[in-house]
Amino acid sequence: MHVLFFPVIITFICIVHAQCPDYADYSALHHAPFSDGRYNLSSQRPSPACRTFNSTIVETTINATVADIADPDLARLFLNSFPNTLDTAIKWKGYAANGSDEELTFVITGDINAMWLRDSANQMQSYQQLLTASNSSDSLASLYRGVINLQSRYILTSPYCNAFQPPAESGIDPVSSPINGNIYPTYDNSSVFECKYELDSVAAFLEISSDYYTATQDLAFFGKYNWVETVEAILSLTDAMKTPTFAANGSVNPSPYSFQKMTLRGSETLLNNGLGSPVNNNTGLIRSAFRPSDDSTIYQFFIPANMMFSTYLSSAADIMRGLGNTDLADSMSSLSSSLRTAIDDYGIVSSRINGDIYAYEVDGYGGANIMDDANIPSLLSAAFFGFVDVNDTVYQNTRKQVLSPQGNPYFNFGTVLSSVGGPHDGPGYAWPMASIVRILTSSDDEEITDQLRQILSSTDGLGLIHESINTFDQSDWTRQWFSWANGLFGQMILDLKERKPHILQMGFQ
Repeated sequence: MHVLFFPVIITFICIVHAQCPDYADYSALHHAPFSDGRYNLSSQRPSPACRTFNSTIVETTINATVADIADPDLARLFLNSFPNTLDTAIKWKGYAANGSDEELTFVITGDINAMWLRDSANQMQSYQQLLTASNSSDSLASLYRGVINLQSRYILTSPYCNAFQPPAESGIDPVSSPINGNIYPTYDNSSVFECKYELDSVAAFLEISSDYYTATQDLAFFGKYNWVETVEAILSLTDAMKTPTFAANGSVNPSPYSFQKMTLRGSETLLNNGLGSPVNNNTGLIRSAFRPSDDSTIYQFFIPANMMFSTYLSSAADIMRGLGNTDLADSMSSLSSSLRTAIDDYGIVSSRINGDIYAYEVDGYGGANIMDDANIPSLLSAAFFGFVDVNDTVYQNTRKQVLSPQGNPYFNFGTVLSSVGGPHDGPGYAWPMASIVRILTSSDDEEITDQLRQILSSTDGLGLIHESINTFDQSDWTRQWFSWANGLFGQMILDLKERKPHILQMGFQ
């Protein structure tokens, strides 16, 4: 059974010719020529005329990297996956309607025709290594600027929301949103696809901003348009989301955000009439109603998102300081530092089998959720996005915990793929995304090659990275078109080319 969430029919407008196949259908079928390896992986790239964005530097990098990969199946999987966002997911690119030169880029997540703040930031991160300063409208830099500008608009309009409709300038009609129920603050469905408040969503805006600045040093861009105002809105939001459940006199504080809907899935709504589980005061942590999987939190102090927000708040403060806004930059740096302290104070717990580890979620009362989920940010990915050094003792203890069926209830193992999954797809479904992060945070050749073998064997011959896979049946998977996971796989191959080129010379047959 191939499970898709919120399936929509996608018609490419303006960028792709009308006769081009719908990639939602195309990516579910096998296409010749097939790879020469044992898995006979399909060719999945659209023809150049049907690609949503063409980049010379990306094509050059693909050709050079494929030449360095000895295994034909691994080469094909890289060839299909690395350019997937550019090939299929740049739904529209243009300029703001106010007549300015403000670039906008609408990036869909894949088989869902909406733009997630988190997904789009990470989809672009796949190409950061190739990013250079450029004013050209057909450059990667232009794509980045367009995503940052559009995310800025979204956050200023609906700061608690996570996924958005096409901008009015695109001429693309909004798509039907999932039934969202009783949500506060209210929002407009013509611009919002889904409104699940996730701390990592606003952290993603700081992430893509930091990624762009690190690669280009283009400080002038951030002084234009609404970047500073967006950061101020994010700080206002996160300050509000420190609000504890109870006031000092015992009364219940009004919550800045609530989410309740009728559903058959417990992870699609919040406890306590949409308020979520109670949180204690004075922890210094920031609440998150939902996880990056779009599943509701059990305890609202979601540690991976606090880690991610702290990390990119610090790097974004350098941009703000460069713009001369010293007071705001100092506030950002101070909050980043205080979050690190709060994570140390409340996010580290003792594991019976691994000693001190990071908890996945806490409530400030002593309650802790010991698990990990495949979606980034995760505990496993904390070293990947730079919150902690990969050799840090608590991180290594946590890594052992989350990569063990004895330590993590969502570590799924079987004959096809053994990896972290999550409640989004449920027990028995492992996520290649977690296997990729495992490789990115490992220096052990045996661990890396074992994970590569498993990923190669788990595509059902389609040659794309799926969302999740039945650990005992490669033909039972979810989402044939998941652009972020594909780009992350390509990013990982480029990382191995730098760190461990000898692994790319190995055979996986």
